[in-house]
Amino acid sequence: MGDDRAGPWDQDELIRLMDVRPTGPGRYAAPAHGPAGRNVVEAGQLLADAVVAASKEIPGQRVTSATMVFSRAARHDEEIAVELDVAHRGRTYSTVQARAVQQGRPRGTGLVLMGADAPDLVASTAPMPDVPGPGALRPFEPPEMKVGGREIRVVDDAYDWDPAHVGPPELFVWTRFDAAPAAGYLHTALMTQSTTHWTIAAALRPHAGYSEAMAHRTISTGILTATVAYHSDVDVTQWLLYANRVVYTGRGMTQGEGRVYGEDGRMVASYSVQGMIRPLAAGAPVSGTTL
Repeated sequence: MGDDRAGPWDQDELIRLMDVRPTGPGRYAAPAHGPAGRNVVEAGQLLADAVVAASKEIPGQRVTSATMVFSRAARHDEEIAVELDVAHRGRTYSTVQARAVQQGRPRGTGLVLMGADAPDLVASTAPMPDVPGPGALRPFEPPEMKVGGREIRVVDDAYDWDPAHVGPPELFVWTRFDAAPAAGYLHTALMTQSTTHWTIAAALRPHAGYSEAMAHRTISTGILTATVAYHSDVDVTQWLLYANRVVYTGRGMTQGEGRVYGEDGRMVASYSVQGMIRPLAAGAPVSGTTL
């Protein structure tokens, strides 16, 4: 994810990048990471920036949902501005428009819904998939996805760079972090950052001759939109299962649906992701954001 000229990719660095600081009324800044092997900020990181900024803007409410369209790639080696406009500030719900801006140009445009909690009138949840728990799986540690302080375990070793290996368009991935962040919204940000990791790989699984290893080399991939609904408080030091299923791939695009569960079966969040999968023309610049 980076190179020797920048700081290491670890949990502390992710928190530093997403714990945006206020710079003025409705204005926040996310620091630069520095030079990176692929100088493109992940879509989930931009969405997490907006979640943290909205949480600081309206501290009496929690983020209940957040959505963002990623219209242009953001760079790791420059600061990102997060601009908020509070369209409605209510006692029960508030609506916050968010923009991620770099070099004066929008990189992502989104909407964050904030809400005040209430006791359950009724409650139900979709059941957790019946998959092996993290203790039965081996660590997943490819160098390009290594983040110090984060563990990943993939059911059936299904995240595979071999284009000859095929399977259904789904991935079940367990993650957890070593240390608890200082604020609840930073737990939410770390969970959000991973929601955009898995859709492209799941979309390519059924298609012999294609794999994630080809991304940004012979095929152009990226995340176009992401929407996350937040259901329960999250503790990223506990194992979280990302259950990802792709429901459509075609016309240069793919659509994925996902749910995040705690190991106890509690649903923490649900999300949808729309991605791009297209041929990469020789010499053409790569657009969009990375996984």
